[in-house]
Amino acid sequence: MRVSVTEAKGQLTELVRRAEAGDEIILTRHGQPAVRLVPIKKTIDRAARRALLEEVRASGRAKATPGPSAARSQDFLYDDDGLPK
Repeated sequence: MRVSVTEAKGQLTELVRRAEAGDEIILTRHGQPAVRLVPIKKTIDRAARRALLEEVRASGRAKATPGPSAARSQDFLYDDDGLPK
């Protein structure tokens, strides 16, 4: 959405709301793009980030199922004497 700076003065609150909702708002001056309104991304603090990381790690540990050993993964190709079948 393109809006002139002059028009934007009267509807700034609405333009900010729309930008926060994800709309691209470009303010123009003399018909040329001048600035873009974009929402500020929320950052999480260090403690919240660490808690999220621990939660993901715990979830991964809970879902992990031990698979075959890589060293033994091709045993089916060989007989008891170690020769190819």
